[in-house]
Formats: sequence, C-alpha cells, structure tokens
Amino acid sequence: MTRTTLIWRYTAFAVVATVANLAMQRLVLAFGESTAFFILAVGMGTLVGLVIKYLLDKRWIFQDTSTGVKAHSQKFMLYTVMGLVTTAIFWGTETAFWLIWKTDMMRELGAILGLSVGYVVKYKLDRKFVFTDNHMQVAT
Repeated sequence: MTRTTLIWRYTAFAVVATVANLAMQRLVLAFGESTAFFILAVGMGTLVGLVIKYLLDKRWIFQDTSTGVKAHSQKFMLYTVMGLVTTAIFWGTETAFWLIWKTDMMRELGAILGLSVGYVVKYKLDRKFVFTDNHMQVAT
C-alpha cells in the first residue's frame, strides 16, 4: 500500500468512526443534557467509535487477517489500551470546549480536534504495539 493510500484510508476510517461517535452522543443527549447524560454520551460515543475503528483498522490498515475469539480479544484489548492515552486527549479537548463555550457546536469541534490528534498518536502506537506480526509495508 502506498503512503498516500494509507493516509486517505486511515483518514476516511477516522471520519467514519468520528461521525458514528458523535451520532451516538447526539442520540444519548436527546434524552437529556445534564452532566450525567454528557458523561454517558461521551462514553457511549467512544465505545461505538472504538469498535468501528478497530474492525476497519485491523483489516484495511494493518491487513491483519487473524480470526477467532482469542486473536480478536487479545488484539482488541491491546488496541483499547493504546486508545486510553488518545482517548484522554479526545475527552480532555471535548470537555474543555464544552466547559468554556457550553454549546453543542463547540463541544463537537473540540471532539473533532481531540480525535484528530488522538488518531495520529493511536496509529503510531497500534503499529508499534498491537499489530506487530502483520506490519504492512508502506511504499515511500
């Protein structure tokens, strides 16, 4: 895969996961806008985005064709652990924008910025620690 293809594919998958994340947040926030609903919305959105991104990355970015519960559970666990730092970036940015501006538009802008930075960091961590036996070669 060329570097350009990798970047476009990874970006597209990040957009898909981000849209799914924000859609889930909006769904949860439709039931209320209290702090509890905000926390639930961010958590549920993150879970949905994480699962979608894992499935897409595993197959189409890292070309990992391993199957079975054991392989998936181990890799998903590592993938999730690598995501903890990047999730902190995302949550911190989204929460800061919400606390400062208190509008959905600014909360979502904070989420998009935080996720963008987080995804760049996450790719590097996943390549180094999660999909170690299936490194695809990127043409330079």
